[in-house]
Amino acid sequence: MARLFGTDGVRGLANEELTPELALSLAASAARVLAAHDRSHRPVAVVGRDPRASGEMLEAAVVAGLTSAGADVLRLGVLPTPAVAYLVGALEADLGVMISASHNPMPDNGIKLFAAGGHKLPDGIEDEIEAGLAAPVTRPTGIGVGRVKDVPDAGDRYIQHLLSATPHPLAGLRVVVDCANGASSFAAPEVYRKAGAEVIAIHADPDGVNINEHCGSNHPDALRAAVVEHGADLGIAHDGDADRCVAVDAAGELIDGDQIMAVLALALAETGELAKNTLVATVMSNLGLHLAMRAHDINLVTTAVGDRYVLEELRASGFALGGEQSGHVVLPAYATTGDGLLTALRVMSRMASTGKSLADLAAVMNRLPQVLVNVPVADKAAVAVSAAVRDAVGAVEAELGEEGRVLLRPSGTEQLVRVMVEAPAHDTAQAAADRLAGVVSSAS
Repeated sequence: MARLFGTDGVRGLANEELTPELALSLAASAARVLAAHDRSHRPVAVVGRDPRASGEMLEAAVVAGLTSAGADVLRLGVLPTPAVAYLVGALEADLGVMISASHNPMPDNGIKLFAAGGHKLPDGIEDEIEAGLAAPVTRPTGIGVGRVKDVPDAGDRYIQHLLSATPHPLAGLRVVVDCANGASSFAAPEVYRKAGAEVIAIHADPDGVNINEHCGSNHPDALRAAVVEHGADLGIAHDGDADRCVAVDAAGELIDGDQIMAVLALALAETGELAKNTLVATVMSNLGLHLAMRAHDINLVTTAVGDRYVLEELRASGFALGGEQSGHVVLPAYATTGDGLLTALRVMSRMASTGKSLADLAAVMNRLPQVLVNVPVADKAAVAVSAAVRDAVGAVEAELGEEGRVLLRPSGTEQLVRVMVEAPAHDTAQAAADRLAGVVSSAS
């Protein structure tokens, strides 16, 4: 059977794939596994959610599962995923549960789990939790049943944490923030205002149904138009649970996660905070990021695609900054996971402290045209060992030299091979990608 946990928790169509029964069992198993690892005290779990309608149902199931296994629950309400991760540590909890499907459409939902300190669970613990779903259990009774408390100041605690991590006031900046009708709809406008910016909030009126609907980081067109309309210095777009951030400059041009990382890497290097003078990104980050870091004598370490792999490298090697092109950016000194609000505050702080526009700051990186072609194949393994594919890739790499890049990556969930080519001109990248796609298709 397929593994229940994906790269970011358990996700599926709410009430069909992700049922309340599954949510209850998953939460109960998580509480039992944590209790087995540490019997020194009664487990405490914090639970948060984004505003999608099914979150109310799944929150009730998760709380029931945790308390049925003897864990006490601190219920946080609607908050961004990074707020839940932060509060796991701040409230000295043993487990964090975030109910969200991030940037997915409203009918989906998900369950993300955090260990003590707010870190994502290792694969081994996830496997134990999954195995525990089918194991016979003895439930506590009487005073052994967990209790539930609300944390009314959860949002305020998170906002104060973000303000303490903002090195320069934002006075003089006008920002439009697109909250995706999601979990950041209160916290993002509030913290940007408290940090000193003039804030215009759009898509900040969640009704349980409109989350991510033609808005947020996956649909930035409305933000781009609003920035120009209001004469703002920049725009910020979050996704449904606000663990990512993309930006828009004053002219309405999109600034993606790679460019944001370039801006922050130089800022941290300037203050001596860029540990080991290294940035961590995934293999999908644009070649322009590699070239920009090389030009400034900053090392770039790459990982597999997925923010969990970036997080693992950051923790294992003690680095200070990492992220993905999609806008997941991690600053381990202040957060244990991607935090879109923290990222935005640090970018705006850099603008305010330097007096430079976002376009000027982002110009440190020239984003090369990037073409991605998904090639359906009968056998991904055959493509991986194909001499014809290897020779074709070598030929394209030789043609592009240091001004381009080729990446072939099998899909983890589908019979596809993803062919990515970067080159100085879009037509060059497209032609090379199409050529390689034909060879890959024939090889399978």
